[in-house]
Amino acid sequence: MQHQSAVALAPTKVAERQVVHRNRASGHGPIARLMSPSDLGHYLKPFVFLDRVDADASIARGVNIHPHSGIATVTVLTEGNLHFDKGDWGNGVLDYGGVEWMQAGRGIWHGDEFTPGSSPRFSGFQLWVALPAALELGPAEWQFVPSRDTPAVGPARVILGTYQGCRSPARSFDGLNYLLVTLAPGAEWTYETPAGHEVGWLAVSHGALIADEPFLGGDMIAFDKSAAPIPLRAGTEGATFVLGSAVPHPHDLVLGYYSVHTSQQALDTGEKRIEEIRPSGARK
Repeated sequence: MQHQSAVALAPTKVAERQVVHRNRASGHGPIARLMSPSDLGHYLKPFVFLDRVDADASIARGVNIHPHSGIATVTVLTEGNLHFDKGDWGNGVLDYGGVEWMQAGRGIWHGDEFTPGSSPRFSGFQLWVALPAALELGPAEWQFVPSRDTPAVGPARVILGTYQGCRSPARSFDGLNYLLVTLAPGAEWTYETPAGHEVGWLAVSHGALIADEPFLGGDMIAFDKSAAPIPLRAGTEGATFVLGSAVPHPHDLVLGYYSVHTSQQALDTGEKRIEEIRPSGARK
């Protein structure tokens, strides 16, 4: 009987998403810009705009009414809380794990829906998402989902979309995921990219993620367009971050001052509607 000699096999390296862009929050003061439709938004569409906010709660007392069309705005907090109130659209406390989704559709004015909550300060992110052509001129709406109603998958809260069989109650369009994640110090976690979600990015609120170079609070990371997983490990202080993935938006971005559409005709329609519903006293 012949005996086959054992052959040592080298471990197979699993493909991972590669970092193709790293952006540090720009600007001074409570609001720092991480992405705009005119820069990284073209690569990460339907995600087109991202601000990181770290502010005294009194900032929410200032009413800044302004319009949008063609997009949805998504507000999540990583620390502190605010009070949300849009009458028939809903009200309650927005804190860690909750979400406000404002779908502008063909045109809306907003900016007065938040007031200070019980915390002296708050931190979080506001995201703009370009709407699909079928929704960009649809009716406007708000959705408010309190933290108790957002499902958890391990350390992740499913803010939008569906992940590992858990679906957010927020009525966003298909092919879009947005997670809020907190990792304990040294903890490891892998985002298993859903099929077709070739767009992927994350932004760190506080703490650090360990990579070839640490990803720190205020950093935004864009990944290559693939379906590979995203393995992550927290530093010694842990890490809180948001992560987005999506099926790529198939249209060019046609930009207005507060609007993003799929065509010039759609933008013209949205801007016309904005003028038609302009509130009394709102600035042009």
